[in-house]
Amino acid sequence: MLTETQFLSRKFPALAKALAAVMPSLEPYRISAIDLHNQARVLEAFSQHRVDSYDLLGSTGYGYNDCGREKLEAIYCQVFGGEAALVRPQIASGTHALWLGLSGNAQPGDEIIAITGQPYATLATVLAQTGPGSFKSLGIEFKTIDLLPDGGFDLDALAGSLSAKTKIIYIQKSRGYSLRNPVSTKQIGELASWLKGKAVSPAVIVDNCYGEFVEIREPGEAGADLTIGSLIKNPGGGLAETGGYLVGRKDLVTNAADRLLAPGLAGEIGSTGNYLRAMYQGLFLAPHFVGQAVYNARFAAAMAEYLGLVTTPHWDEDRYDLVQTIELGSAEKMGKFCRAIQAASPVDSFVAPVPGEMPGYQVPVIMAAGTFIQGASLELSADGPVEPPYIVYYQGGLSVQHGMLAIAAALAAISS
Repeated sequence: MLTETQFLSRKFPALAKALAAVMPSLEPYRISAIDLHNQARVLEAFSQHRVDSYDLLGSTGYGYNDCGREKLEAIYCQVFGGEAALVRPQIASGTHALWLGLSGNAQPGDEIIAITGQPYATLATVLAQTGPGSFKSLGIEFKTIDLLPDGGFDLDALAGSLSAKTKIIYIQKSRGYSLRNPVSTKQIGELASWLKGKAVSPAVIVDNCYGEFVEIREPGEAGADLTIGSLIKNPGGGLAETGGYLVGRKDLVTNAADRLLAPGLAGEIGSTGNYLRAMYQGLFLAPHFVGQAVYNARFAAAMAEYLGLVTTPHWDEDRYDLVQTIELGSAEKMGKFCRAIQAASPVDSFVAPVPGEMPGYQVPVIMAAGTFIQGASLELSADGPVEPPYIVYYQGGLSVQHGMLAIAAALAAISS
Protein backbone atom coordinates (compact mmCIF):
# COMPACT_ATOMS: atom_id res chain seq x y z
CA MET A 1 0.00 0.00 0.00
CA LEU A 2 1.27 3.46 -0.87
CA THR A 3 2.11 5.90 1.91
CA GLU A 4 0.81 9.47 1.77
CA THR A 5 4.27 10.64 0.70
CA GLN A 6 4.47 8.09 -2.11
CA PHE A 7 0.97 8.85 -3.36
CA LEU A 8 1.54 12.61 -3.41
CA SER A 9 4.97 12.17 -5.00
CA ARG A 10 3.45 10.18 -7.86
CA LYS A 11 0.67 12.71 -8.34
CA PHE A 12 3.01 15.71 -8.08
CA PRO A 13 6.47 14.47 -9.15
CA ALA A 14 7.94 17.99 -9.08
CA LEU A 15 7.40 17.99 -5.29
CA ALA A 16 8.81 14.51 -4.56
CA LYS A 17 12.01 15.73 -2.88
CA ALA A 18 10.14 18.32 -0.82
CA LEU A 19 7.57 15.75 0.32
CA ALA A 20 10.24 13.21 1.30
CA ALA A 21 12.04 15.86 3.34
CA VAL A 22 9.01 17.45 4.98
CA MET A 23 6.58 14.65 5.82
CA PRO A 24 8.58 12.91 8.58
CA SER A 25 8.88 16.18 10.53
CA LEU A 26 5.14 16.79 10.31
CA GLU A 27 4.08 13.38 11.61
CA PRO A 28 4.09 14.34 15.34
CA TYR A 29 1.54 17.08 14.58
CA ARG A 30 -1.09 14.74 13.09
CA ILE A 31 -2.74 14.03 16.45
CA SER A 32 -2.72 17.15 18.61
CA ALA A 33 -3.26 17.32 22.36
CA ILE A 34 -4.96 20.67 21.75
CA ASP A 35 -7.57 19.00 19.52
CA LEU A 36 -8.20 16.29 22.10
CA HIS A 37 -8.50 18.83 24.92
CA ASN A 38 -10.97 20.98 23.00
CA GLN A 39 -13.01 18.01 21.83
CA ALA A 40 -13.28 16.82 25.42
CA ARG A 41 -14.45 20.26 26.57
CA VAL A 42 -17.15 20.43 23.90
CA LEU A 43 -18.30 16.87 24.55
CA GLU A 44 -18.50 17.59 28.30
CA ALA A 45 -20.62 20.69 27.66
CA PHE A 46 -23.04 18.75 25.44
CA SER A 47 -23.34 16.05 28.09
CA GLN A 48 -23.78 18.42 31.03
CA HIS A 49 -26.55 20.33 29.26
CA ARG A 50 -28.29 17.09 28.26
CA VAL A 51 -28.70 17.79 24.56
CA ASP A 52 -31.54 15.69 23.12
CA SER A 53 -33.08 15.23 19.69
CA TYR A 54 -35.83 17.77 20.35
CA ASP A 55 -33.23 20.48 20.90
CA LEU A 56 -32.26 20.20 17.23
CA LEU A 57 -35.70 20.98 15.79
CA GLY A 58 -35.70 24.80 15.98
CA SER A 59 -38.61 27.21 16.22
CA THR A 60 -40.75 29.52 14.09
CA GLY A 61 -42.39 32.90 14.41
CA TYR A 62 -41.23 34.86 17.45
CA GLY A 63 -39.19 31.92 18.72
CA TYR A 64 -40.43 32.15 22.30
CA ASN A 65 -39.35 29.33 24.63
CA ASP A 66 -36.93 27.86 22.12
CA CYS A 67 -35.24 25.33 24.41
CA GLY A 68 -32.76 24.26 21.74
CA ARG A 69 -31.59 27.84 21.23
CA GLU A 70 -31.28 28.41 24.98
CA LYS A 71 -29.33 25.20 25.49
CA LEU A 72 -26.98 25.96 22.62
CA GLU A 73 -26.24 29.37 24.11
CA ALA A 74 -25.57 27.76 27.50
CA ILE A 75 -23.10 25.42 25.84
CA TYR A 76 -21.34 28.37 24.18
CA CYS A 77 -21.08 29.99 27.63
CA GLN A 78 -19.37 26.92 29.02
CA VAL A 79 -17.05 26.35 26.06
CA PHE A 80 -16.00 29.97 25.49
CA GLY A 81 -16.09 31.22 29.07
CA GLY A 82 -18.92 33.67 29.78
CA GLU A 83 -22.02 34.45 31.82
CA ALA A 84 -24.31 34.76 28.80
CA ALA A 85 -24.30 34.10 25.08
CA LEU A 86 -26.09 35.22 21.95
CA VAL A 87 -25.84 32.57 19.20
CA ARG A 88 -28.22 33.36 16.38
CA PRO A 89 -28.78 32.72 12.67
CA GLN A 90 -29.99 36.34 12.45
CA ILE A 91 -26.34 37.45 12.79
CA ALA A 92 -25.22 37.55 9.17
CA SER A 93 -21.42 37.64 9.54
CA GLY A 94 -18.50 38.22 11.86
CA THR A 95 -18.55 41.91 10.99
CA HIS A 96 -22.24 42.07 11.89
CA ALA A 97 -21.54 40.37 15.24
CA LEU A 98 -18.68 42.78 15.94
CA TRP A 99 -20.83 45.80 15.14
CA LEU A 100 -23.50 44.51 17.53
CA GLY A 101 -20.99 43.99 20.32
CA LEU A 102 -19.19 47.29 19.87
CA SER A 103 -22.05 49.66 19.03
CA GLY A 104 -24.36 48.00 21.56
CA ASN A 105 -21.94 48.69 24.39
CA ALA A 106 -20.89 52.26 23.63
CA GLN A 107 -22.90 55.45 23.97
CA PRO A 108 -22.51 58.86 22.28
CA GLY A 109 -19.32 60.43 23.57
CA ASP A 110 -17.73 57.08 24.44
CA GLU A 111 -14.43 55.88 23.04
CA ILE A 112 -13.24 52.54 21.68
CA ILE A 113 -9.50 51.86 21.50
CA ALA A 114 -8.29 49.13 19.14
CA ILE A 115 -4.90 47.95 20.40
CA THR A 116 -4.11 45.70 17.42
CA GLY A 117 -3.96 48.48 14.84
CA GLN A 118 -6.40 49.00 12.01
CA PRO A 119 -9.13 46.31 11.95
CA TYR A 120 -10.28 44.25 8.98
CA ALA A 121 -11.31 46.33 6.00
CA THR A 122 -14.90 45.08 6.38
CA LEU A 123 -15.10 46.59 9.87
CA ALA A 124 -13.24 49.69 8.69
CA THR A 125 -16.24 50.52 6.49
CA VAL A 126 -18.38 50.71 9.64
CA LEU A 127 -15.88 53.21 11.02
CA ALA A 128 -15.61 55.30 7.86
CA GLN A 129 -19.27 55.53 6.88
CA THR A 130 -21.35 58.49 8.04
CA GLY A 131 -24.82 57.00 7.50
CA PRO A 132 -27.16 55.59 10.16
CA GLY A 133 -25.56 52.94 12.34
CA SER A 134 -21.97 53.99 11.72
CA PHE A 135 -19.84 54.90 14.71
CA LYS A 136 -19.68 58.49 13.50
CA SER A 137 -23.46 58.76 13.38
CA LEU A 138 -23.64 57.28 16.89
CA GLY A 139 -21.06 59.71 18.23
CA ILE A 140 -18.61 56.93 19.14
CA GLU A 141 -14.91 57.68 18.74
CA PHE A 142 -12.65 54.87 17.48
CA LYS A 143 -8.89 55.08 18.05
CA THR A 144 -6.13 52.66 17.09
CA ILE A 145 -2.82 51.73 18.68
CA ASP A 146 -0.44 49.50 16.74
CA LEU A 147 1.16 46.39 18.17
CA LEU A 148 4.83 46.61 19.10
CA PRO A 149 7.34 45.17 16.60
CA ASP A 150 7.52 41.96 18.64
CA GLY A 151 3.74 41.55 18.51
CA GLY A 152 3.10 42.69 22.07
CA PHE A 153 0.55 45.26 23.17
CA ASP A 154 1.86 48.82 23.48
CA LEU A 155 0.83 49.24 27.12
CA ASP A 156 2.64 52.57 27.48
CA ALA A 157 0.63 54.05 24.60
CA LEU A 158 -2.55 52.51 25.98
CA ALA A 159 -1.92 53.88 29.47
CA GLY A 160 -1.48 57.34 27.97
CA SER A 161 -4.74 57.03 26.02
CA LEU A 162 -7.06 55.67 28.70
CA SER A 163 -9.61 58.12 30.03
CA ALA A 164 -13.02 58.16 31.66
CA LYS A 165 -14.66 58.01 28.24
CA THR A 166 -12.78 54.81 27.21
CA LYS A 167 -15.49 52.15 27.35
CA ILE A 168 -14.03 49.39 25.18
CA ILE A 169 -10.61 48.00 24.38
CA TYR A 170 -10.90 46.09 21.12
CA ILE A 171 -8.59 43.23 20.11
CA GLN A 172 -8.52 41.54 16.71
CA LYS A 173 -7.01 38.13 17.42
CA SER A 174 -6.21 37.13 13.85
CA ARG A 175 -3.71 38.83 11.55
CA GLY A 176 -6.14 39.81 8.77
CA TYR A 177 -4.37 40.83 5.57
CA SER A 178 -1.08 41.66 7.31
CA LEU A 179 2.14 40.03 8.44
CA ARG A 180 1.71 41.00 12.08
CA ASN A 181 1.51 38.18 14.59
CA PRO A 182 -1.91 36.99 15.72
CA VAL A 183 -2.67 37.62 19.39
CA SER A 184 -2.44 34.71 21.82
CA THR A 185 -4.96 34.02 24.56
CA LYS A 186 -2.09 34.36 27.03
CA GLN A 187 -1.52 37.95 25.85
CA ILE A 188 -5.19 38.72 26.34
CA GLY A 189 -5.08 37.33 29.86
CA GLU A 190 -2.04 39.44 30.70
CA LEU A 191 -3.80 42.55 29.42
CA ALA A 192 -6.89 41.78 31.50
CA SER A 193 -4.70 41.47 34.60
CA TRP A 194 -2.89 44.73 33.78
CA LEU A 195 -6.19 46.58 33.45
CA LYS A 196 -7.33 45.54 36.93
CA GLY A 197 -4.93 48.03 38.50
CA LYS A 198 -6.13 50.99 36.47
CA ALA A 199 -8.52 53.75 37.54
CA VAL A 200 -10.77 53.13 34.53
CA SER A 201 -12.18 49.71 33.68
CA PRO A 202 -13.11 49.44 29.99
CA ALA A 203 -14.53 46.18 28.66
CA VAL A 204 -12.10 43.98 26.72
CA ILE A 205 -13.84 42.83 23.54
CA VAL A 206 -12.13 40.26 21.32
CA ASP A 207 -12.74 39.49 17.66
CA ASN A 208 -12.11 35.75 17.83
CA CYS A 209 -12.65 34.97 14.13
CA TYR A 210 -10.21 32.29 12.87
CA GLY A 211 -9.00 31.71 16.46
CA GLU A 212 -11.58 29.38 18.01
CA PHE A 213 -10.20 25.99 19.16
CA VAL A 214 -6.69 26.74 17.87
CA GLU A 215 -5.47 27.05 21.47
CA ILE A 216 -6.37 25.22 24.66
CA ARG A 217 -8.04 28.30 26.17
CA GLU A 218 -10.45 30.84 24.68
CA PRO A 219 -10.21 34.59 25.37
CA GLY A 220 -13.21 34.57 27.72
CA GLU A 221 -11.46 32.03 29.93
CA ALA A 222 -8.44 34.34 30.15
CA GLY A 223 -10.35 37.45 31.20
CA ALA A 224 -11.89 38.95 28.05
CA ASP A 225 -15.27 40.51 28.82
CA LEU A 226 -16.83 39.68 25.44
CA THR A 227 -15.73 37.25 22.74
CA ILE A 228 -17.22 37.54 19.26
CA GLY A 229 -17.11 35.40 16.13
CA SER A 230 -18.82 33.95 13.08
CA LEU A 231 -20.44 30.52 12.75
CA ILE A 232 -19.28 30.23 9.14
CA LYS A 233 -15.74 30.28 10.48
CA ASN A 234 -14.28 27.87 13.08
CA PRO A 235 -17.14 27.18 15.54
CA GLY A 236 -19.61 26.29 12.79
CA GLY A 237 -17.47 23.30 11.89
CA GLY A 238 -18.14 23.72 8.18
CA LEU A 239 -21.80 22.81 8.75
CA ALA A 240 -23.49 25.94 10.12
CA GLU A 241 -25.08 27.74 7.20
CA THR A 242 -25.10 31.18 8.78
CA GLY A 243 -24.91 32.94 12.13
CA GLY A 244 -22.63 34.52 14.68
CA TYR A 245 -22.00 34.45 18.41
CA LEU A 246 -21.22 36.74 21.33
CA VAL A 247 -20.18 35.27 24.70
CA GLY A 248 -19.25 37.15 27.84
CA ARG A 249 -20.56 39.36 30.60
CA LYS A 250 -24.33 39.27 30.85
CA ASP A 251 -24.79 43.03 30.56
CA LEU A 252 -22.62 43.24 27.44
CA VAL A 253 -24.43 40.34 25.76
CA THR A 254 -27.84 41.82 26.67
CA ASN A 255 -26.87 45.16 25.15
CA ALA A 256 -25.80 43.43 21.94
CA ALA A 257 -29.06 41.46 21.87
CA ASP A 258 -31.01 44.69 22.21
CA ARG A 259 -29.10 46.08 19.24
CA LEU A 260 -29.88 42.95 17.19
CA LEU A 261 -33.56 42.59 18.10
CA ALA A 262 -35.05 45.58 19.96
CA PRO A 263 -34.36 47.27 23.31
CA GLY A 264 -35.82 45.42 26.26
CA LEU A 265 -36.28 42.05 24.56
CA ALA A 266 -33.02 40.68 26.06
CA GLY A 267 -32.68 38.01 23.41
CA GLU A 268 -35.94 36.26 24.32
CA ILE A 269 -37.16 36.16 20.71
CA GLY A 270 -35.68 35.10 17.40
CA SER A 271 -36.71 31.89 15.72
CA THR A 272 -34.06 29.36 14.71
CA GLY A 273 -35.94 27.66 11.87
CA ASN A 274 -34.03 24.68 10.50
CA TYR A 275 -30.60 25.96 11.53
CA LEU A 276 -30.12 24.45 14.99
CA ARG A 277 -29.11 20.94 13.95
CA ALA A 278 -26.18 22.18 11.87
CA MET A 279 -25.20 24.70 14.54
CA TYR A 280 -25.06 21.97 17.18
CA GLN A 281 -23.33 19.41 15.01
CA GLY A 282 -20.90 21.99 13.62
CA LEU A 283 -19.86 23.05 17.11
CA PHE A 284 -19.39 19.42 18.15
CA LEU A 285 -17.13 18.73 15.14
CA ALA A 286 -15.32 22.07 15.21
CA PRO A 287 -12.34 21.03 17.40
CA HIS A 288 -11.56 18.19 14.99
CA PHE A 289 -11.95 20.26 11.83
CA VAL A 290 -9.93 23.15 13.27
CA GLY A 291 -7.19 20.65 14.11
CA GLN A 292 -7.24 19.43 10.52
CA ALA A 293 -6.99 23.00 9.25
CA VAL A 294 -4.06 23.80 11.57
CA TYR A 295 -2.21 20.72 10.32
CA ASN A 296 -2.90 21.81 6.72
CA ALA A 297 -1.38 25.22 7.52
CA ARG A 298 1.74 23.53 8.91
CA PHE A 299 1.96 21.34 5.81
CA ALA A 300 1.63 24.38 3.53
CA ALA A 301 4.30 26.28 5.46
CA ALA A 302 6.74 23.36 5.60
CA MET A 303 6.44 22.67 1.88
CA ALA A 304 6.66 26.34 0.95
CA GLU A 305 9.72 26.86 3.14
CA TYR A 306 11.47 23.86 1.57
CA LEU A 307 10.82 25.44 -1.82
CA GLY A 308 12.46 28.67 -0.67
CA LEU A 309 9.36 30.76 -0.04
CA VAL A 310 8.90 33.09 2.94
CA THR A 311 6.09 32.08 5.31
CA THR A 312 4.45 33.44 8.45
CA PRO A 313 4.30 31.68 10.83
CA HIS A 314 6.99 29.08 10.23
CA TRP A 315 5.74 25.52 10.00
CA ASP A 316 6.70 24.49 13.54
CA GLU A 317 5.72 27.66 15.42
CA ASP A 318 2.85 27.90 17.88
CA ARG A 319 -0.49 28.77 16.26
CA TYR A 320 -3.03 31.32 17.47
CA ASP A 321 -5.24 31.45 14.37
CA LEU A 322 -5.80 29.48 11.15
CA VAL A 323 -4.13 31.86 8.71
CA GLN A 324 -0.92 30.88 6.92
CA THR A 325 0.84 33.44 4.75
CA ILE A 326 3.09 32.56 1.83
CA GLU A 327 5.01 35.25 -0.06
CA LEU A 328 4.89 34.34 -3.74
CA GLY A 329 6.76 37.29 -5.24
CA SER A 330 4.56 38.01 -8.26
CA ALA A 331 0.98 38.56 -9.32
CA GLU A 332 1.37 35.70 -11.83
CA LYS A 333 2.22 33.21 -9.07
CA MET A 334 -0.65 34.46 -6.92
CA GLY A 335 -2.97 33.75 -9.81
CA LYS A 336 -1.54 30.28 -10.38
CA PHE A 337 -1.71 29.41 -6.69
CA CYS A 338 -5.32 30.54 -6.27
CA ARG A 339 -6.49 28.90 -9.50
CA ALA A 340 -4.99 25.60 -8.35
CA ILE A 341 -6.71 25.88 -4.95
CA GLN A 342 -10.01 26.60 -6.71
CA ALA A 343 -9.54 23.68 -9.10
CA ALA A 344 -8.94 21.39 -6.12
CA SER A 345 -12.17 22.51 -4.43
CA PRO A 346 -15.38 20.44 -4.36
CA VAL A 347 -17.62 23.34 -5.45
CA ASP A 348 -17.02 25.64 -8.45
CA SER A 349 -13.79 23.83 -9.32
CA PHE A 350 -14.23 24.96 -12.92
CA VAL A 351 -14.14 28.67 -11.98
CA ALA A 352 -10.91 30.60 -12.53
CA PRO A 353 -10.35 33.26 -9.83
CA VAL A 354 -9.26 36.67 -11.10
CA PRO A 355 -8.39 39.83 -9.14
CA GLY A 356 -11.33 42.12 -8.50
CA GLU A 357 -12.32 45.22 -6.59
CA MET A 358 -13.55 44.76 -3.03
CA PRO A 359 -15.01 47.34 -0.61
CA GLY A 360 -12.38 48.69 1.78
CA TYR A 361 -9.35 47.67 -0.30
CA GLN A 362 -7.24 50.00 -2.40
CA VAL A 363 -5.94 47.26 -4.72
CA PRO A 364 -7.63 44.28 -6.40
CA VAL A 365 -8.06 41.14 -4.32
CA ILE A 366 -7.93 37.57 -5.64
CA MET A 367 -9.93 34.90 -3.84
CA ALA A 368 -10.18 31.13 -4.20
CA ALA A 369 -12.91 29.37 -2.22
CA GLY A 370 -14.91 26.50 -3.63
CA THR A 371 -16.84 25.89 -0.42
CA PHE A 372 -20.20 24.33 0.39
CA ILE A 373 -21.00 27.28 2.67
CA GLN A 374 -20.29 30.63 1.06
CA GLY A 375 -17.47 32.38 2.92
CA ALA A 376 -16.74 29.36 5.14
CA SER A 377 -12.98 29.73 5.29
CA LEU A 378 -12.67 26.74 7.63
CA GLU A 379 -13.41 24.60 4.57
CA LEU A 380 -10.47 25.74 2.42
CA SER A 381 -9.60 29.05 0.85
CA ALA A 382 -6.73 31.21 -0.34
CA ASP A 383 -6.82 34.92 -1.07
CA GLY A 384 -4.98 38.20 -0.81
CA PRO A 385 -4.54 41.73 -2.16
CA VAL A 386 -2.57 41.70 -5.40
CA GLU A 387 0.35 43.93 -4.41
CA PRO A 388 4.01 43.42 -3.45
CA PRO A 389 5.29 41.18 -1.92
CA TYR A 390 2.30 39.25 -3.34
CA ILE A 391 1.21 37.34 -0.27
CA VAL A 392 -1.42 34.62 -0.40
CA TYR A 393 -3.36 34.01 2.83
CA TYR A 394 -4.24 30.34 3.06
CA GLN A 395 -6.64 28.88 5.63
CA GLY A 396 -8.82 25.88 6.29
CA GLY A 397 -9.40 22.43 4.92
CA LEU A 398 -11.86 20.14 6.70
CA SER A 399 -9.63 17.12 6.14
CA VAL A 400 -5.89 16.64 5.99
CA GLN A 401 -6.30 14.64 2.79
CA HIS A 402 -8.08 17.45 0.96
CA GLY A 403 -5.65 20.02 2.32
CA MET A 404 -2.64 18.04 1.15
CA LEU A 405 -4.03 17.58 -2.34
CA ALA A 406 -4.98 21.25 -2.73
CA ILE A 407 -1.77 22.66 -1.29
CA ALA A 408 0.42 20.29 -3.29
CA ALA A 409 -1.46 21.25 -6.46
CA ALA A 410 -0.99 24.96 -5.73
CA LEU A 411 2.73 24.63 -4.99
CA ALA A 412 3.26 22.44 -8.04
CA ALA A 413 1.50 25.07 -10.16
CA ILE A 414 3.87 27.86 -9.10
CA SER A 415 6.90 25.57 -9.45
CA SER A 416 6.19 24.70 -13.07
